[in-house]
Amino acid sequence: MNNPPASRAARREFLRQLLRAGACLPFAAALPLLADPQQQDVRLSPAPALPPYSLTPEDDQFLNEMERVNFQFFREQASPLTGMVKDRCNVQIEDQGIVGSIAATGFGLTALCIAEKRGFISRGDALERVFAVLRFLWKKVPHHRGFFYHFANINTGERVWDSEISSVDTAILLCGILTCREHFQQKDVAQLANLIFSRVDWTWLSEDTALLPHGWTPEIGFLPNRWDYYSELMMMYLLGLGSAAHPLNPTWTAWKRLVFEYDGMRYIGSFAPLFVHQYSQAWFDFRGKRDKYADYFVNSVVASEVHRRFCLELGGQFSDYSDDLWGITASDSVKGYVVWGGPPAFGPIDGTVVPSASAGSLPFVPAAAMRVLKNMRSRYPSAWTKYGFVNAFNPLKNWYDHDVIGIDTGITMLMAENLRTGFVWETFMKTPEAQRGMQRAGFRKY
Repeated sequence: MNNPPASRAARREFLRQLLRAGACLPFAAALPLLADPQQQDVRLSPAPALPPYSLTPEDDQFLNEMERVNFQFFREQASPLTGMVKDRCNVQIEDQGIVGSIAATGFGLTALCIAEKRGFISRGDALERVFAVLRFLWKKVPHHRGFFYHFANINTGERVWDSEISSVDTAILLCGILTCREHFQQKDVAQLANLIFSRVDWTWLSEDTALLPHGWTPEIGFLPNRWDYYSELMMMYLLGLGSAAHPLNPTWTAWKRLVFEYDGMRYIGSFAPLFVHQYSQAWFDFRGKRDKYADYFVNSVVASEVHRRFCLELGGQFSDYSDDLWGITASDSVKGYVVWGGPPAFGPIDGTVVPSASAGSLPFVPAAAMRVLKNMRSRYPSAWTKYGFVNAFNPLKNWYDHDVIGIDTGITMLMAENLRTGFVWETFMKTPEAQRGMQRAGFRKY
C-alpha cells in the first residue's frame, strides 16, 4: 500500500515537524514560558469568571441533532462485518476508503453507548456491533504486547501505511472498550473487554523508562519520541496505572507540566493544538479532583478561554475570527493537513475555523462554544453535512472541507453529551481501571 498522504499522517508527527521547524506567527502575542511546577511552586489561575450558563430546550435540541448525525458517521463509515471505523471519509462522494483508525474506533464504541442511550439505535443492534468489534480486536487485528497499529484496514485489520504501534491511540480505543463494558453490562462484551484490556502489557512499554514512548514498529523498535510534556497523554498514563494485569510503575510525576501565561491567566499547557486539553477529559472526569499539581478540569477551562481570547486577537489579521466564530486545532486546510493553534501562535494560520475546537470545549466554556456552533450551523450551511460539521472551513477563502474525520467527530459527540448529562464521564468513571488509575496517580476530591 502507498505511503500515507500528508493529510492522513499522525497528528503527533506533524507536531514534531512543526516544533523542529520553529514555525510561528510573528503577529500574535507570545506566551511567556514559566517554570515547571514540578520544580517550584507556581500558582495557576482559578477558573475564569465566565457568564453562568444552562442549556435551554433549544440548545438541547441542537446538541441532540448534532449528536444524532455525528453517530451516523460511526454507523455508516465502519465495516459492517468488523465494526472498525474509518479514519475519515469524503462526504461529497460514495467513499470507498478502507483505512481505519483505532482511535476513531474507540470514539465509535463510545458513540454506540451514547446512541443506545439516546434511542438512535436499538440495544440489540448496538450490542451486535460492539460484539463484532471486540471479537475482531481480540482474534484478528494484529497487535504487539496488546497495543494496536494506529491505522488498519477496516475489513482485514491489517496494518496500513507502515504505521506505528501507537500507545496513545490504543489508549483511546481502550477507553471506548471500557465504556461499552460498563454501559451494556453484558457478559460476552465484558469477557472480551477484559481479555483485550488485560493483554495490554504496560510494563513492556515502560520497562526502561518512566516516560512512555509514542509507539513501536517492527522495523526500528521503540520510537525515539516520548510522552514527556502535558498533552492528551493523561488517559494513557492513568489506564496503565489502573491495569491489574500489567500495571505501570509509578510514572505520573515523570512528565513535565509547563506553565504558560496569557492575558494574566496561568495554566499548564504545551506548544500543541487545543485538542490536547480535551481528549483525556472526554472519558476521565477530573471535576472536583486534583493531584498535587493541578485541577485539570479547571486547567482546561482556563486553556479554552485563553484560546478563545487568542482567536479574538487574531481577528485583527483575519476578519472572520470573532466571538461568533473561533477555534483552531489540528485539521485539514486548503493546503492539506496542518497542526496549528496557540497561543503562542504556530502553524500557517490563515483564517480557517475547526468546528471540533469549539465543540470539544463545550464542557469547559459552554456559553462561548454553543454560540460558535449555532452560528456555524446557521450562517455557514456549506460547513454542515449528513455527519455534522466538516472537519474545517475558511470563510475568507470560501473553502469548505469535503472530509469528516473520525476523531474530531468523536470528540464533538462525546463532549456534547458530557455537557448535557455527563453520561460518558459517569459511565467510564465507574470502571475499576479508571478509579484505580486516578487513585494511584494521587488524585483526591477537594
